[in-house]
Amino acid sequence: MGMVDRERLIAAYEKARLDLLGERDRAGHWVGELSTSALSTATAVSALTLVDRHGATDAKSGRFADERRGSRLSDLIVRGLHWLADHQNPDGGWGDTDKSHSNIATTMLVVAAFRLTGVPADHADLMHHADQYIRAKNGIAGVRKRYGKDKTFAVPILTNCALAGMVPWRDVSPLPFEAACVPQKYFRYLQLPVVSYAIPALVAIGQARYFHKKPLNPITRLVRAAAVKPSLQMLEWMQPKSGGYLEAVPLTSFVVMSMAGTSRADHPVAQRGVEFLLSSVRPDGSWPIDTNLATWNTSLAINALACGGEDVMELGCLDWLLSCQHRELHPFTSAAPGGWGWSDLSGAVPDADDTPGALLSLAAMVNSPSCTKEDRQRICDAARAGGRWLLGLQNRDDGWPTFCRGWGKLPFDRSGADLTAHVLRALHAWRLELDDEGLDAPIHRGFLYLARKQNADGSWTPLWFGNQNHPREENPVYGTAKVLLAYRDFDRLATQPARRGLDWLKAAQNEDGGWGGGPTRRTGSSSRPSETPAPQIRSSVEETAVAVEALLSVAEDESIQPVISKGLEWLIKAVEENRHPESSPLGFYFAKLWYYEKLYPLTFTVSALGQAMRQWLPRPELKPAIARLTNA
Repeated sequence: MGMVDRERLIAAYEKARLDLLGERDRAGHWVGELSTSALSTATAVSALTLVDRHGATDAKSGRFADERRGSRLSDLIVRGLHWLADHQNPDGGWGDTDKSHSNIATTMLVVAAFRLTGVPADHADLMHHADQYIRAKNGIAGVRKRYGKDKTFAVPILTNCALAGMVPWRDVSPLPFEAACVPQKYFRYLQLPVVSYAIPALVAIGQARYFHKKPLNPITRLVRAAAVKPSLQMLEWMQPKSGGYLEAVPLTSFVVMSMAGTSRADHPVAQRGVEFLLSSVRPDGSWPIDTNLATWNTSLAINALACGGEDVMELGCLDWLLSCQHRELHPFTSAAPGGWGWSDLSGAVPDADDTPGALLSLAAMVNSPSCTKEDRQRICDAARAGGRWLLGLQNRDDGWPTFCRGWGKLPFDRSGADLTAHVLRALHAWRLELDDEGLDAPIHRGFLYLARKQNADGSWTPLWFGNQNHPREENPVYGTAKVLLAYRDFDRLATQPARRGLDWLKAAQNEDGGWGGGPTRRTGSSSRPSETPAPQIRSSVEETAVAVEALLSVAEDESIQPVISKGLEWLIKAVEENRHPESSPLGFYFAKLWYYEKLYPLTFTVSALGQAMRQWLPRPELKPAIARLTNA
């Protein structure tokens, strides 16, 4: 344990885990709270404004047919605008969250919201500074540069701007919405310009572009005219009971505004989308990017507490977690039964990060001394189904993607190192139950993928997590730490890829003992001695915790012990100073859409400190916090 004081470690762990346990809801699981988003708020305001403008009106009065609903729409639009006005950054732009740097995409969407409502005259300075920021970032060209070939987000942004009269429709790329008429199992062969989870945007936004500026080619025009009705039926079929596609405010807002902007505000798809937006607004008039990450947060919390040797069956989460497993073909991605999504809500989709998280939680539960024979059977049945689902998702490149096998063209549909490592850990945890599935070959291929995807400096880049201060907005600390846990579980830390990853993580530690998204200083022979190294990225609770947990895997290595001690000291001090609940924007959603989650720093801290406690202290020194709180 080096220089870390035992009593301080015990006290910090006790405090952090009690804080985490205190975040459970009345049903006994964790819901968490996603950050409020300027981007979500702007798109929701635009969508509601267009519905208010184009919705059904009374023939005599000309007023909204449902006056009560019309009044609520107007109230939410005004409150949303006030929130946006209060959260403009000093540079004139807006970031995705209230902790985010400004970016061209969010800023253009906020400006579009103001212009659609006709409010800009009342916010002259605000709009003037925003326009200056947009010009400095090259406007439309800046949006296209940010997203490259991926049209998943670039086209919706420009569609919103076109509906607001900011850009001409010719600058909005047409989307082949007729492709949605093809059976879903063939989508991966079509090389669509959007990712697998954006088919609703492909349809609604593609149709909006078609109605506002029809293609010159008569054949294309005929094909798309014939595809309007059947693709709209697909859009309706994919819409979940909640009305929110993926439970995501931006995606749902883009669908609603596209429908309303083509005089279809009263279509059932648009109306259900509006109900979702009305139900997901925050008390301050803002919207988050998604409703919640309840399943993901609960899995993370269970696994974190298991790191400290807790009897997680005493949490009483088993029935709820099992109920979150998808047991039917999913309409959104045609995913087979067996996987878990990020939430227990109807808009969640099974994926290769939440499913391993749930499987690892079930492994912790099944090994609990309080797990009954009946519960053990239920857990094993669910785990076998989840394991088979993951095995069927492995890509031809040997890695695992998020939602759909074989898409592979665009960044957020490709295999990911963090996803692949997480899947490998889940397969290892359930290897005995899945032995007849032939695990050796998929696991071998998975490690070959990880070795190929290791960066030249020894780090790994994750798919769904980033750091806004990193030069490429990547988060190699998170990615490297998560991959190393897979090498740890398979007892492969002595292999060359693992040693290189450990060396990189060790070198990435900041002078204060913590970690950020990775060092920004120049490395390699191309650096000139005269160049001044760039400043290191600020340490965060989340990144420090995941780095410490990974390095604890080799705590017997004398060369790494001082690094671990410094990291633990940073983390313990953060708990002592009540900084451990401080969230950082490190989550990605859609294409470079940032978020932070209230529970991440708490959960990651408990996981790291729990691992340290379990390795260095005898179990009797720990108080049975779960049992105490559960019984209370």
